[in-house]
Amino acid sequence: MTQKIRQNLAARPDILVIADIIPPNCKILDLGCGDGSLLALLRKEKNVYGSGIEISQEKIIDCVSSGVPVVQGNLNNGLKEFPDKSFDYVVLSQTLQAVKRPDQLLEEMMRVGKKAIVSIINIGYYSSRLQIMFMGKMPVTADLPHYWYNTPNIHLGTIRDFRNLCKEKNINIVSEIPIGVSHEKLLAQLMPNLFAPTCVFVIE
Repeated sequence: MTQKIRQNLAARPDILVIADIIPPNCKILDLGCGDGSLLALLRKEKNVYGSGIEISQEKIIDCVSSGVPVVQGNLNNGLKEFPDKSFDYVVLSQTLQAVKRPDQLLEEMMRVGKKAIVSIINIGYYSSRLQIMFMGKMPVTADLPHYWYNTPNIHLGTIRDFRNLCKEKNINIVSEIPIGVSHEKLLAQLMPNLFAPTCVFVIE
């Protein structure tokens, strides 16, 4: 069962990295949990108690059919229904760029969770830079498949931008895991802002 979930998540290596980071028997909140695949995997592999927040009715139905606890909610409204430090980890995967105020959501995650795990799409990835430089248009990549006029992403940033935001908010970056494509993994580790299309941060 868990092997099948992992196979289905092969296109989202950041989620698999997040699953490997989270320790057993903890309590997590998955923001923008989608179809609940991460929570389903963690419940099977690590006996994690988790619940999700999702805005899409269709994806909520997917969560329920998988037995994943989920509530419908809009992350732009914050997390005021959750008490301080009520979760061991709060997870946000490739969603920060789609909310109205990423800085405020990050603050709420820090309030609600003892730690947080955030994966971001890096607009500083060299492929995106080259499209802007030589084609003069907003990039379209595997991680950014939409065009400028129909994208849900309204606050794209780089790995360096995220580091700077954490510094501004006095948030400690516990670890940073750049994720490179197969032939660029070493370069992604050496120069993540240029060669990592996505990156996972553990923060507190």
